[in-house]
Amino acid sequence: MPQRHSKNNNDLAFFTYDEKRKLGYGTQKERLGKDSIKPFDACCLCLKPFIEPMSCLKGHVYCKECILECLLAQKKDIQRKQAAHMAQQKQEKDEEEEKLMLQKARELDAFDQQNHGAVPQYSDKNYNRDKNGFHGANSVKATSYEEEALRTMKAFWLPSATPEASKKVDAPSTDTVCPEGNEKLRLKTLFPICFTEDKNAEKRATSLDKTYICPSCKVTLTNTLSLVALSSCGHVFCKKCADKFMAVDKVCLVCDKPCKERNLVNLSKGGTGFAGHGDHLEAKDFKHLGSGSGLGLVRPAMKT
Repeated sequence: MPQRHSKNNNDLAFFTYDEKRKLGYGTQKERLGKDSIKPFDACCLCLKPFIEPMSCLKGHVYCKECILECLLAQKKDIQRKQAAHMAQQKQEKDEEEEKLMLQKARELDAFDQQNHGAVPQYSDKNYNRDKNGFHGANSVKATSYEEEALRTMKAFWLPSATPEASKKVDAPSTDTVCPEGNEKLRLKTLFPICFTEDKNAEKRATSLDKTYICPSCKVTLTNTLSLVALSSCGHVFCKKCADKFMAVDKVCLVCDKPCKERNLVNLSKGGTGFAGHGDHLEAKDFKHLGSGSGLGLVRPAMKT
């Protein structure tokens, strides 16, 4: 047994806490940088700088082409689901009618057997066709029972008698939803928004990307600022100017168009490029040690 010494601290049959930490075992947290954050002037669908931006009443910004294609695809999907639901309803109705017809046929068969089943048929035509000369229990009824038993028999080893699980199609919702917020969205609720571009020659010469400013205070718009758009005219301001001027004067500072408090729409922040985003820009990964290699597998946790 070696003595405890700094040179012999890695000869154990198991991993120590320090060794696990060096291998990246456990939950790793990392603050997301600028590259992982979606810019405020990017479309929520294509994640590219928007072209002809449009916003919903919840403040999600999309390209006009992207959101129209999304709504059109949703309508086509709704029509497909409605057609499948109607086909299923028609099939169920046909099956119900077939069951009623079979039930009536059984009742007529039972009535016919009760009244004429024991009387022999001596017709030459029937005699040549059935030597027994009896209808009902001896021939017809026995055959129908066998067919019914074979049809309802649940035997997985017979291909013809293998049961099938019927997939029920529920009635689809006819409302299109916002791809970002999952609330009801209609085309008429979308409104175009207009950002004020910075016309400063020095900034345009040094920067290749477009920069936008608040038309009131001339502050450059970034992800750190809360933005407000007017649904009446579409102009975008920072939240401070919107609360200070538009909420009080009830008029747009750019086009002098009257607006009401319900026309102030808070635009959603850029968030992150991951599926879950919000104000807590932190990513988490859980790594556990695998068998043999010691490196293990990595399972991404939920982003918050």
